[in-house]
Amino acid sequence: MKRLLAGVVAFIAVSGALGAVVGTSGAQISANAAVETAAGARSGYTYMGPETQALQDDDFANPGMLWVDEGQKLWSQPAGVKGLSCQSCHGDAKTSMRTVATRYPAFSPQLGRMINLEQQINYSRTAHQGADAYPYESEELLALTAYISHQAKGLPMNVAIDGPAAQDFARGKAFFYQRRGQLNLACNNCHEQHAGDHLRAESISQGQVNGFPIYRELWQAMGSLDRMFAWCNTAVRAEPYAAGSQEYVDLELYERWRGRGLLIESPAVRR
Repeated sequence: MKRLLAGVVAFIAVSGALGAVVGTSGAQISANAAVETAAGARSGYTYMGPETQALQDDDFANPGMLWVDEGQKLWSQPAGVKGLSCQSCHGDAKTSMRTVATRYPAFSPQLGRMINLEQQINYSRTAHQGADAYPYESEELLALTAYISHQAKGLPMNVAIDGPAAQDFARGKAFFYQRRGQLNLACNNCHEQHAGDHLRAESISQGQVNGFPIYRELWQAMGSLDRMFAWCNTAVRAEPYAAGSQEYVDLELYERWRGRGLLIESPAVRR
């Protein structure tokens, strides 16, 4: 993965000179991103400048595709005491994983709680491969999450919020509207009340999550949605929760419902 990180700089350096040679065209992505749900949701893509949009549009230039490529390698790599790979059970990810990212977080009967995609990956590793769970924000977990999410690119988010998900959804919604931190701000203060406004030179988006995991230019790296949640908590001077906490799983469930109908873009590129 060190080579992966080193390659990011080179990809960004040449991206301005690259045409749309591999990935979805800018016009096609723009049409997808402009699709509105009943809630009027807008992808963060629509708030980006043309340079950032172009970087996301071109699969050859998009630095997040480095993690997707690494995830593809991990998909077929045997792991754990059982010597099984993801492919051993699930076959071709293009088929078996096509809709998976659209419906997570989801209730896990095995664990008896709502889990996100990263936690499902780790459950499969420990329960079915006899392998150790990947740490949060590890290159391997980001790579597999990006690879699986990429299979659903172009499909709308569609999480279930009824049945065993109902209480988690209620807690996630409450989190979104709860003021916190020394700045006494809630998620909605920025991402609903001031979406489209500017904070210094940056546009404030709706905070939609259809592009995660994302390559963020500020981080110069791929990052999970939990990393973004923690970054926002810190920005309002609140104590962030641990990655993988139930609080963040619940918030993700609400966020994905809030953006229902938006098309998966992973790996998205954001500022």
